[in-house]
Amino acid sequence: MVFFRTVSALARLRSSASAHQSTLGNSVRWLQMQSSSDLDLHSHLKELIPEQQERLKKLKAEHGKVQLGNITVDMVIGGMRGMTGLLWETSLLDPDEGIRFRGLSIPECQKLLPAVKPGGEPLPEGLLWLLLTGKVPSKEQVDALSSELRGRATVPDYVYKAIDALPLTAHPMTQFATGVMALQVVQSEFQKAYEKGIHKSKYWEPTYEDSLSLIARVPLVAAYVYRRIYKGSQFIPVDDSLDYGGNFSHMLGFDDPKMHELMRLYVTIHSDHEGGNVSAHTGHLVASALSDPYLSFAAALNGLAGPLHGLANQEVLLWIKSVVDECGENISTEQLKEYVWKTLNSGKVVPGFGHGVLRKTDPRYTCQREFALKHLPDDPLFQLVSKLYEVVPPILTELGKVKNPWPNVDAHSGVLLNYFGLSEARYYTVLFGVSRSIGICSQLIWDRALGLPLERPKSVTMDWLENHCRKVSSS
Repeated sequence: MVFFRTVSALARLRSSASAHQSTLGNSVRWLQMQSSSDLDLHSHLKELIPEQQERLKKLKAEHGKVQLGNITVDMVIGGMRGMTGLLWETSLLDPDEGIRFRGLSIPECQKLLPAVKPGGEPLPEGLLWLLLTGKVPSKEQVDALSSELRGRATVPDYVYKAIDALPLTAHPMTQFATGVMALQVVQSEFQKAYEKGIHKSKYWEPTYEDSLSLIARVPLVAAYVYRRIYKGSQFIPVDDSLDYGGNFSHMLGFDDPKMHELMRLYVTIHSDHEGGNVSAHTGHLVASALSDPYLSFAAALNGLAGPLHGLANQEVLLWIKSVVDECGENISTEQLKEYVWKTLNSGKVVPGFGHGVLRKTDPRYTCQREFALKHLPDDPLFQLVSKLYEVVPPILTELGKVKNPWPNVDAHSGVLLNYFGLSEARYYTVLFGVSRSIGICSQLIWDRALGLPLERPKSVTMDWLENHCRKVSSS
């Protein structure tokens, strides 16, 4: 079909490296260091998919009836917390050690994934390759993927017109999600292929096309929203010499090389956080109905826009600035404790602390702290964030109602962005959304390749729960 890109004619060589099997375990037994001889991502996936299809088929045949745990009433009425119910290949979240992307921790990704310069932050294109293939790419492969994404980074005028139809006062996430929905019009190769009767075994190929094009295009839409709202609609075109993260920073209007590095780090660490969070689960759920990647990702963005999910990163900076406004930048530890208690006693939370799964400091917070120590150690807001790291966890522990008193990813990102001039906190969730396209779309390609079914869990009423519990207690 015409929408499929030509598979590279280069030789397809598999790397013979075993890639950290001793440390990464069976969950990533196929992780490898990549050969640079084949630069075409599509061809690598085409090789991997039959093997993983057989793996899933064998897993279902041999272990399909194995129980993974018991479901309690608390789980049913408590947001399904602790309930294992999704297959999500691209990342896995451990309560104690944090996220692993295809088995690699964030420090390992920083060490192994290619960067613009030695010792620099990982390129998001490298993480995309890793999430899709389970293999650490070479710099040549990342450069080729970066070039392919730039080639796909075209947005029709009607998308911008759809955004322009909204008032400037509309929240940036509303404008961003509108732009993504508009991208779907005429652009979705999956929709075209489905309407032509494509066999379900081939669903992954137009999904791949849509997903890579979507990943390539969302920075343009996001930058358009930013420049429209905050910079008088003075737009900046793509720079063909820059990578994904650097280009996004450039289109926003920030060309400090350190800001480019921050954007590479930001996009990489925000890209994926296994499948149970609101945005990832929403994208997976909507896609399970065979909605195309544009529709599925737009739905995910609407979940990300909630205050209990992605909107939290804007709340952190606003709260920190409220501390400074009331107490000044040179706030003492005792003053800070009083302000934290004042926040809690007013019925509010301290934004940026706690997590639904994690039970220790979020590694995404830690790597951002390391970035700040390297590039902005004397920044007053960074120093305040450091004080909060010392003050807030003991208070939340004393409160006794919080399972995880430690800072999460949102506790730090706003201060870094603010330092380099991106101070518009209402926009921050859009940055999160651009990043999350990489993880959600990577898993969506595998959803199609593995033939995962329509998601349809069973729901019950309170009457049903009460009757069931009475029966259990009387038996």
